[in-house]
Amino acid sequence: MSDRQTLKEEIQVRYGQAALQAQKQERRSCCGTGTVLESGKLDPITSHLYVDQQTGALPEDAVRASLGCGNPTALAHIKTGETVLDLGSGGGIDVLLSARQVGPTGKVYGLDMTDEMLELARANQAKAGVTNVEFMKGDIEHIPLPDNTVDLIISNCVINLSPDKDLVLREAFRVLKPGGRLAVSDIVVRGEIPQDIQASIELWAGCVAGALEEKEYLTKLDHAGFERVSIEPTRVYTAADARDLFEGTGIDVDAIAEVVDGKFISGFVRAIKPEANSPVCCSPTCCA
Repeated sequence: MSDRQTLKEEIQVRYGQAALQAQKQERRSCCGTGTVLESGKLDPITSHLYVDQQTGALPEDAVRASLGCGNPTALAHIKTGETVLDLGSGGGIDVLLSARQVGPTGKVYGLDMTDEMLELARANQAKAGVTNVEFMKGDIEHIPLPDNTVDLIISNCVINLSPDKDLVLREAFRVLKPGGRLAVSDIVVRGEIPQDIQASIELWAGCVAGALEEKEYLTKLDHAGFERVSIEPTRVYTAADARDLFEGTGIDVDAIAEVVDGKFISGFVRAIKPEANSPVCCSPTCCA
């Protein structure tokens, strides 16, 4: 079995466990890294992403199963009547929030590879009484939709988990309509990741070790065919955050915390698929 397949299966198991914990009214932290911190607070990546006005009308299980690093629904400028795709939709929180914004004339797809998350998401959809939503099983590297299908792709701290990000971005480009937008929250690295973190499968499942370096992310978007690519930092993680994040992972926290201070960010990644009659941007600077 390839390392990529092993990694994917490990992530699938961990997120399945997170879905079951949400149904038991427990809360996972840091995209599946562990449990809530001993202090009772959420970890520095998953905490305080949504306001009460957004989550108040949602099923509690959808909120508990939220393992993201941002809030793409607040930044993506979702429009009435649009078709939206959420890559790695989990318990469905971003799908359900998007469904409100597109309204009855719009449609939102949620794509996830984990049976337990899909079961939870569909249950949350039923509780919320939302009808303009469809949850699909599949990999973000092989999106089960035709070419030129959606107006907007969102995702919340999921692309970094993929072992083949180039394929993910090519697939995203394929299913977007000309002029369609990619607007995702993700963990991004500024500088080199220490080998201790890269080698930790625990932290791959925790949205850290699989994160792309900022310039590499932009280059991959460019190579996939996107234009007007950008990454807007939404949170920069400190040494103190790192101590909370890496606790219990087997890594020397004291040694790592200062090394990663300021290197990991939650970023809002934007890109646009060119219109049919527009030339494709082929360099990182031509669309600046």
